[in-house]
Amino acid sequence: MTENTFNTPAPGSPGSEKPRSRNGLIYGILIAALAGTWIYMLYDKNKTSEQIVQKTTQIDSISSSRDALQQEYNAANARLDDLISQNTRMDSLVKTKDKEIQDMKARISSILTNKNATQAQLAEARRLIEQLKSSIEGYQQTIERLEGEKIVLAGERDFARKERDSVSVVKDSLNKKVDLGSVLHASNIQLQPIRIKHNGKEIETTKAKRADMMRVSFDLDDNRIAPTGDKEIFVAITAPDNTPLAVEALGSGRFTLEDGTEKLYTTKKTVAYVTGQKQSVTMDWKQNSDYKVGDYTVEIYHNGFKIGQGKVTLRKGGLF
Repeated sequence: MTENTFNTPAPGSPGSEKPRSRNGLIYGILIAALAGTWIYMLYDKNKTSEQIVQKTTQIDSISSSRDALQQEYNAANARLDDLISQNTRMDSLVKTKDKEIQDMKARISSILTNKNATQAQLAEARRLIEQLKSSIEGYQQTIERLEGEKIVLAGERDFARKERDSVSVVKDSLNKKVDLGSVLHASNIQLQPIRIKHNGKEIETTKAKRADMMRVSFDLDDNRIAPTGDKEIFVAITAPDNTPLAVEALGSGRFTLEDGTEKLYTTKKTVAYVTGQKQSVTMDWKQNSDYKVGDYTVEIYHNGFKIGQGKVTLRKGGLF
């Protein structure tokens, strides 16, 4: 029987417990080290997450502040533009401090467009926006003062204009009375159909077929207001069918009535009138067509006013 060269302690003997104890100690140390590593890793991860949350919160806060300032700045700019568009004086007022305002707006825009702007820079932007708003408020007060002065001046001008207009109305009224008073008046108006015989003799007729021309005669009554001078008298003859006798080639045309409307005239004549004297006037109308049977009316006009009228009837002609 071969002898065993290894001195292995028998189970249960004191020597057999030492290797086990060493192994357990090593396992314990390894487990403790691993647990410590995990604990450190968890702590470091939590710390990093907390720092990320804090950084994110800080960035969100800065971004919100920048957005709020941007809104305030936009509102201030809009108010400034509105004041300028509504008031030319505001425009000139702003131009006197244009460099200061432009520099201020440029600095504010520079900060607000910078995504990495710091809290200190945002605070500067807020201060500048408040300064801009204060300037705008000052401009508004200046405008209100200027507008108040403008209203006072406008009131004074209105009063002066009303006084002037009142005088003008009285003057115009007097002038109108004088103008109306100087309008002549026609009386003894006659419309005579005339037949011209072969020997040139003129005889009055009542037959349409025999009439060669119409003779209008009337008196211009004496007027002590109308000044001496040439007076243009218009005569308008209307045919039985209510059409005006007017042929431009024969001297007819249009004239203006006192209400501004126009009217056709048959013929006109310039009369050399003498103040305070009664004058007889005769005007002939010879047309290039036959006269119709029926009633003819004649109206006399001076200065756009009708100053008299008359009528004549032409009958159907007989054998002779």
